Amino acid sequence: MKGIVMSAGKGTRLLPLTKVVSKEMLPVYDKPMIYYPIETLISGGIKDILLIFSADHVDRYKELLGSGSEFGVNFSYEVQQQRRGTADSLLIGEKFIGDSNVTVIYGDNIFEHDFSQQIKSFERGGVVYAKEVEDPRRFGVVEFDERGNVVSIEEKPENPKSNFVQVGIFTYDSRAVECAKEVKPSSRGELEITDVNNRYLRDGELKTYIVEGLWEDAGTFDSLLRANNFMAQKKSLYNR
Repeated sequence: MKGIVMSAGKGTRLLPLTKVVSKEMLPVYDKPMIYYPIETLISGGIKDILLIFSADHVDRYKELLGSGSEFGVNFSYEVQQQRRGTADSLLIGEKFIGDSNVTVIYGDNIFEHDFSQQIKSFERGGVVYAKEVEDPRRFGVVEFDERGNVVSIEEKPENPKSNFVQVGIFTYDSRAVECAKEVKPSSRGELEITDVNNRYLRDGELKTYIVEGLWEDAGTFDSLLRANNFMAQKKSLYNR
């Protein structure tokens, strides 16, 4: 299993904080935001991690993170030249992935959930991780049948079919690269990861796990504050 951290967004929702600093370099309590998704992958036993950044920030990240030796893993770096969506990370990482399975995670997603069992036991197909939220229209909405099987996944719908959404971590076999090559740009001009997931769903090879505990897409002032407060409280409990 290999890992990809996708962190090439512009962070416009956090301006002016992100005017000269990348969003994922902002602190979440006692360490940069980018450390959290990296640690999520490492906890799943992943040793080879590709970090994808925009061209104007990649050198700063190389200075911050280095080769990965500090984390006990190997880091590679790539640049997303244009903002083309999450599925583009699979195309950028095609050579890196090779014949391996891969877990892709967003650089601004912070979890309390332990994904290690799901990642380590993965064999084939695709996996999305879902969580119930109050405003599903902002995300890819996952619809389940009465048996808990996924029926559909719809990207940012006006009329959501459920309150469950796919969070910013996905696990695939190497066929995900070929799936991504078939994805057409959405109305936003991006290659949506939902289209890759729906390909696995149509083929009957998509699994879903429910995420427990905190999940923050820390790209807004409110979610960034909640993530900071949660991690501060968690650390204070450990240090008692």
